[in-house]
Amino acid sequence: MSLWKRVSSHSDCEQRMAAYYEEKGLLDLRLCLAPWIEDRIMSEQVTPNSTEQLERVSLKFNEDLQQKLLSTRTATDQALKFRVVELCALIQRTSAVELYTHLRSGLQKELQLVTEKSVASTTGQSMPLNPYNMNNSPMVTGYMDASDLMAVTNSCSPSVVQGIHNVQNTGGIASPALGMATPKVELYEVQHQIMQTLNEFGNCANALKLLVQNYSYMLSSTASPNADVAFRSLMEEKATIVITMRRSFMYYESLHEMVLHELKNWRHQQAQAGNGAPFNEGSLDDIQRCFELLETFIAHMLAAVKETMRVRLVSDEPELTHLLEQVQNAQKHLVCSAFIVDKQPPQVMKTNTRFAASVRWLIGSQLGIHNNPPTVECIIMSEIQAQRYVTRNPQMDNTVAGQSSGEIQNASSTMEYQQNNHVFSASFRNMQLKKIKRAEKKGTESVMDEKFTLFFYTTTTVNDFQIRVWTLSLPVVVIVHGNQEPQSWATITWDNAFAEIVRDPFVITDRVTWAQLSVALNIKFGSCTGRSLTIDNLDFLYEKLQREERSEYITWNQFCKEPLPERSFTFWEWFFAIMKLTKDHMLGMWKAGCIMGFINKVKAQDDLLRSVCGIGTFLLRFSDSELGGVTIAYVNENGLVTMLAPWTARDFQVLSLADRIRDLDVLCWLHPSDRNSSPVKRDAAFGEFYSKRQEPEPVVIDPVTGYVKSQLHVHVCSNGDNGSTSGTPHHVSQQDAMQLGNFSPESFCNYYSPSVARTEESDSDASETAEALERIVERASPDDPVINEIYEAIMMSGSRHGDFGMADFDSMTNFEVYN
Repeated sequence: MSLWKRVSSHSDCEQRMAAYYEEKGLLDLRLCLAPWIEDRIMSEQVTPNSTEQLERVSLKFNEDLQQKLLSTRTATDQALKFRVVELCALIQRTSAVELYTHLRSGLQKELQLVTEKSVASTTGQSMPLNPYNMNNSPMVTGYMDASDLMAVTNSCSPSVVQGIHNVQNTGGIASPALGMATPKVELYEVQHQIMQTLNEFGNCANALKLLVQNYSYMLSSTASPNADVAFRSLMEEKATIVITMRRSFMYYESLHEMVLHELKNWRHQQAQAGNGAPFNEGSLDDIQRCFELLETFIAHMLAAVKETMRVRLVSDEPELTHLLEQVQNAQKHLVCSAFIVDKQPPQVMKTNTRFAASVRWLIGSQLGIHNNPPTVECIIMSEIQAQRYVTRNPQMDNTVAGQSSGEIQNASSTMEYQQNNHVFSASFRNMQLKKIKRAEKKGTESVMDEKFTLFFYTTTTVNDFQIRVWTLSLPVVVIVHGNQEPQSWATITWDNAFAEIVRDPFVITDRVTWAQLSVALNIKFGSCTGRSLTIDNLDFLYEKLQREERSEYITWNQFCKEPLPERSFTFWEWFFAIMKLTKDHMLGMWKAGCIMGFINKVKAQDDLLRSVCGIGTFLLRFSDSELGGVTIAYVNENGLVTMLAPWTARDFQVLSLADRIRDLDVLCWLHPSDRNSSPVKRDAAFGEFYSKRQEPEPVVIDPVTGYVKSQLHVHVCSNGDNGSTSGTPHHVSQQDAMQLGNFSPESFCNYYSPSVARTEESDSDASETAEALERIVERASPDDPVINEIYEAIMMSGSRHGDFGMADFDSMTNFEVYN
């Protein structure tokens, strides 16, 4: 069966290829001369070494094609005769190189499709029509509008649609790769296809063996009247074997492309895993098995070509020589493409900090390299250096080490072969970046935007020729201080999420759709905190990212460069701080669904006022105005909503969030984060997170210091306003009559809470605060040192004119209270 008939047996493949040939008007030509085109191109020299050679092959093909068309005309078939004239005219109008390369590329695509269909036949799955563009399929996981989801599901098979709903209903963290509308090739089926093709190539080996025997007999026999017949027979046998080998080589190239595509997908998923997406590292073993089978295939083919060349029937066989070069280059390419980074270094890398990485060669023991294992070296390259090295298709030389952008200790490792699992790898367990050389910055660029990469390389010998292999790690950002981490992770998160599978290092788009970004944010936050974001959460984030001109696209600048409206920090700084706060101090409560988090103040107030439980109903939300802050909104005794000033990580280092909630008796019912749930009693929701408090002990005065132990307790301080207030912790002595000067801490708190007016969530006025402080000063003893300090601050700040700075007051409140 011809290749085109095999393609035509699948309507989807036929439509795809028909559209491809129709782009150049070559569909009728492909249909009319299907068998001839296949035999002619598959037996022709493919992938010529030079432009001149390609032009020569194309011109010869063009001439033969026209002769073939003219030979198909008959006097009785006028319609065919007319169509042949049209096709000849088309050929004359089309560049010979363009026509030849388009047809040859079409045959390769047909081989790819037929191979995929053959692989899928055992499982009954329909395979992707274009594996090279699978990654461009619309993402159907994470956050999508209903219209977008409908558009995708209408074009998907029922099984795929069901998978989409399963992901959404479970609220799981889904990789963008799971959003492909077409299933992927199973690796074990690829292995099966390689073995099947390899077995079919065995028939060629048998024919070659017979050819060699006949050739030997011809050489050893004396002059015979049948010598000419025997010679022509040998020529025909050899020509048939050469055609078979060329066809097998094209199949090999198609299978190699499939395996490379799977490896690229694995590396893409590895990058997604840098953001926290699920990642099946074990699939690399299956990919290695494919590489090993391909190496066996190409090795047998190389031996067959060399054996065929020994049957010298003519003095010069350039086509066979070229096939030998192609097979040798294919083997070299296979070996080089199997060298990868299987354990990535940290993508935010701090100088003078130890880290680890490892590389793996997916050829196992096939070539015997493990018997004399090479040493792998590692250097760090800048993005520009990596681009120059990759784009010039380099042959490594002694200047590689001179291209380093820094100094890495312990940067060499000898490869080791593990017999039990066939893993051939080199581990770098104790590397340390000592120095880094940075490029000059342009515009607003910072060191946190600058990408580097670890460059691993080695040299070995295969079949008497030297092979130099190298690979790059995922991009890394080098920092020298912890405060550079947030912006560095913005650079890495964006790159991991939106980089193309194949690209120049490390080119990345500067804008993406919200559907894409929402998936990335969901993966990042979910992997860090253990619970993914809800649709409402993502709606809130979408609104926060929008500017005056709303757009479906979010730019890099909106993501992490431009400050949020009326704020001094960017979206990423705000998001990262919340993520860190949740992970460090609220992880259990977030995973249990006790924290609503991503909701604005207005909606929080509306939801609370509509709550069925009324007074005492509360929720926790992330502060809009304070980095890494969480606040409580609750319905007070007047039926209005009170917002407590935000607490941050510094507060939770003193007293946990759950214990603060326990101390506040005004909080009774937790408003549910799930709209379909009902309010839950406070202690039922947070009880498991309370710390165990010690029972009250008799007042004991330390005989040495004279101090009495105190205990931290939180309560809401009222300032006579029903607006925002502060839940402020105080040291409450076990001795009820503890006094500070001539007034108690409680009376002090009634006049002022240190957190009031720190954020926009407080409605307090600075002048009212100053007046309250003045009343305290008037009631206090003139000899009290603390009161004198407050009084001096009031005088210096010009509080009577409303200029009293909260930073001034905070600086004087860091005192201890003892009895």
